[in-house]
Amino acid sequence: MENTEANGGKLKILAIHGYRQNAEKFVEQTEPLRRLVNKWADFVYIRAPHKVFLVDNPDNLNLGEKSDEEQYGWFFNRDNRTNRGIRNGGPAIGYEETIRIIEEVFQKAGPFDGVLGFSQGACLTGLLCDLQHRGLLEAKFNFAIIISGFKSKALPHLKYYSEIINLPSMHVIGDNDRIIPRDMSDALSECFEDALIVRHTGGHIVPVSSDQKEHYENFVKTQYSFKNV
Repeated sequence: MENTEANGGKLKILAIHGYRQNAEKFVEQTEPLRRLVNKWADFVYIRAPHKVFLVDNPDNLNLGEKSDEEQYGWFFNRDNRTNRGIRNGGPAIGYEETIRIIEEVFQKAGPFDGVLGFSQGACLTGLLCDLQHRGLLEAKFNFAIIISGFKSKALPHLKYYSEIINLPSMHVIGDNDRIIPRDMSDALSECFEDALIVRHTGGHIVPVSSDQKEHYENFVKTQYSFKNV
């Protein structure tokens, strides 16, 4: 766990990395964003519990696998323990363990004001929002920042998003994202009431250009103001 927390009045945000990442890499990836909102927020980074096994062709179950101990995932949507966000159907191997770990993090390192997720971490953030909305999560947070997010198409997750989620949310969507196409991110944003949509012309990144800075600052400052009324 990586903790950038400094002092008490700020927001405390749980940061959830993407597939084939880890907490340390996500700290580096989000450094410009942290600097931008440092006046109002601190971040706590956690590593996913499941090691990723790399295969030459993740859709071929017969290929040998090799492990990379620096890459982790929150769940897998194929029996060969691989994951792709664009896949339809399949299992959600390791998902229940991930939820238990998230709840433990909230208990031991929380409370958290909000959750920030990228890619598969953004997908997980959306699932957490839905669980909280339905009263099925032993954790509580007040907003979500979802970057390159999408709705999981794994079979166990098809029951999610039956209701509109009443939670402040910011959705950062890349028009040229080749990993998570923008229509998938749009579909997740539509599950939230009054979602803030921030588009950028880039790909599968955490963008902090001049076009996004004002949106990040305003959203985080608003949540900071709610906390410190």
